[in-house]
Amino acid sequence: MVRECISIHVGQAGCQIGASLWELYLLEHSIRPDGLVTPATKNKNRKAFENSYAYDFIFNELEHGQFVPRCVMVDTEPEICDNIRKGEMRHLFHGEQIVSGVDDASSCFSRGYHNVGKLVLEDFMDALRVQAEECDNLQSFLLCHSYGGGTGSGLTSLILDNISVHFSPKVLKMSLGVYPSPTVSSAIVEPYNGVLCAHATMDNIDVALLVDNESMYRLCRKEAHIQLPCYANINRLLSQIVSSLTCSMRYPALLAVDISEYQTNLIPYPRLHFPIASYAPMRPPELVHHESNSCSKITNQAFKIQNTFVNCKPCRGLYMACCLLYRGDLLPRDVNSTISKIKRSMLFAAWCPTGFKVGINSRLPCRIGDSEIATSTRSLTVLSNNTAIGTVG
Repeated sequence: MVRECISIHVGQAGCQIGASLWELYLLEHSIRPDGLVTPATKNKNRKAFENSYAYDFIFNELEHGQFVPRCVMVDTEPEICDNIRKGEMRHLFHGEQIVSGVDDASSCFSRGYHNVGKLVLEDFMDALRVQAEECDNLQSFLLCHSYGGGTGSGLTSLILDNISVHFSPKVLKMSLGVYPSPTVSSAIVEPYNGVLCAHATMDNIDVALLVDNESMYRLCRKEAHIQLPCYANINRLLSQIVSSLTCSMRYPALLAVDISEYQTNLIPYPRLHFPIASYAPMRPPELVHHESNSCSKITNQAFKIQNTFVNCKPCRGLYMACCLLYRGDLLPRDVNSTISKIKRSMLFAAWCPTGFKVGINSRLPCRIGDSEIATSTRSLTVLSNNTAIGTVG
């Protein structure tokens, strides 16, 4: 049965990540920025179009052949939303899918939750209901937001409160959240917003991936050799993570991982729902063709402390579960051999000694435009639930 996922992008960070993510989705599915597919592309990818689930999971195909994203973008101020409305993908989204207010939340959780957030909530919930009504079997919500911003923290908490009331608890709620960095901050109140948002959403979200800008800046500099990383580099990197999470629902896989299995396999108790994300390889285009990408090499890279997307040290904590999402021409026996080797150096909780979930998909990752991070023939995304997440912040 076809299942669908609705993406929700909240605040400046969420909408900018969303713009990069949908740009990547269009490249992976050979769809033009206006949502149409040329006849030549359809003939070339006839098998993919015959398997409608590849597109139905994140796109809604209209009668005249246009693909409309299953998503809603919302911000309390109009600037970022106006950039998307006027940008290259202006014909991709329905006008009501992008909701914006007239005043920002001033980096204040309370304004986002109690004040300006309520002014856009009704329009947002109407747009979300429209998207949900166009789904035959809604499986999940995927949120992108920041914990440190006023809109990203306050409005996200308000939205999740309303989703919990108006939608079935069986619909998975998964989020990618940019957590306040220890030393890099754009507002002095970011830690307070982060604490309030984490507390307010604790019981309303099933899986929450935490990343922070400081760790991603470090990765871009050391691994991808980008001297002056910008938000565009970070957003494109995060887009690859989200793409890997949904890859098995969009393409046939040798070992498939359903989006609901992230909660089943990674979350032992409802409140322990903060997996740590990492990705490999991250190399510049001029070096990627001169290095091998064996299964063992990219796996070792992904488990390095400096490759985590959040500022913590998993080696000092206990692993409760791991999910390894491989992309490329990999065989299960190579993956199993690599896991058996790397497992010896990992400390697992006594009550969860064999906590590995593996996904293998032959679909290669795509490179967005002039991205300074090259794509390779193989890649690995790791989600690990580790007690070291408690040291973040």
